[in-house]
Amino acid sequence: MNEVRDEFEQDMDKKKEILLSCQSSKGLKSCYNCDEIFNCSTRKDYVDAVYNSMSKGKTEGGFDF
Repeated sequence: MNEVRDEFEQDMDKKKEILLSCQSSKGLKSCYNCDEIFNCSTRKDYVDAVYNSMSKGKTEGGFDF
């Protein structure tokens, strides 16, 4: 089944790959064990991409589940 992914989902996928690569390079399976968790731009970019994927870019807080 080939699901068409919109631009927000595609961006989230890219950011997820970057995040997973970072975790792998540090020998981690999660950001929670990383010393940089609260100041990490990679994690922030991923969280923002997830939010945008759910809200489809809307800023008034509506989510598409």
